[in-house]
Amino acid sequence: GLGFNIVGGTDQQYISNDSSIYVSRIKKDGAAYLDGRLREGDKILAVNGRDLKDLRHKDAVELFRNAGYDVSLKIQRRLQPQNGPVGHRGDGESGGLPLAAILVPGLALAAAAVWILLRYRQRM
Repeated sequence: GLGFNIVGGTDQQYISNDSSIYVSRIKKDGAAYLDGRLREGDKILAVNGRDLKDLRHKDAVELFRNAGYDVSLKIQRRLQPQNGPVGHRGDGESGGLPLAAILVPGLALAAAAVWILLRYRQRM
C-alpha cells in the first residue's frame, strides 16, 4: 500500500459539511513515511490527476488501491496540528512560526526588564 490511512467522503464526513478526503494516519516505515512529504491532517484533492471531490469513502479507498506504483497526489497542507478536525490554508502551503512563539518570549523579556528597572529604581 501507500502507507497511510484516510478519512472522509460524502458518506463519512470527517468535518461537518465537508466531504473531502484527509490523511488520518501515516504508517511508520510505509511509502508515505519514507517519502516524508505527506502529513497527517493533509487534505487530498486528487490522485494521479483524478479529483476526489464528491466521492464516497470506499470509492476513494479504491482509487488509492488502484493508483499503481508511481502515485501523484495533489494535497492541501493543514494549517497546524490540533485535536479534532484540521484547519487549512487556501494556498496549500504550511504556515511559518505561530504568533505565540514570537510574542510569549518577547513579553517574558519585557516583563523581566520592567521588574529589573523597578527594583533598580527602588535602590536609588
